[in-house]
Amino acid sequence: RQVLERFFSGTTLRQIPTDRPKRLVVLERIALEFDLGRRYDEAEVDVVLHTFHLDVATLRRHLVDERLLSRTRETGVTRYLRSGGRIGSIS
Repeated sequence: RQVLERFFSGTTLRQIPTDRPKRLVVLERIALEFDLGRRYDEAEVDVVLHTFHLDVATLRRHLVDERLLSRTRETGVTRYLRSGGRIGSIS
């Protein structure tokens, strides 16, 4: 909770934490915005991420690197699927 309060102002992510444990807390919060089992194209992912921070590419890369989102290539199109993180809300 303290980490979320420190790095978020409402839904705006003030900065992406450089400390991995803190970054994981932030990323798990963001991952909750993606529905389990639904495939997203990159533009859809970017729209969701943009509500939090302008640097959507960095957020997207961190989510994939931490296995909170999986990236696949389907018929020439990159798709994303939520593949980890909490279920429910983080208080």
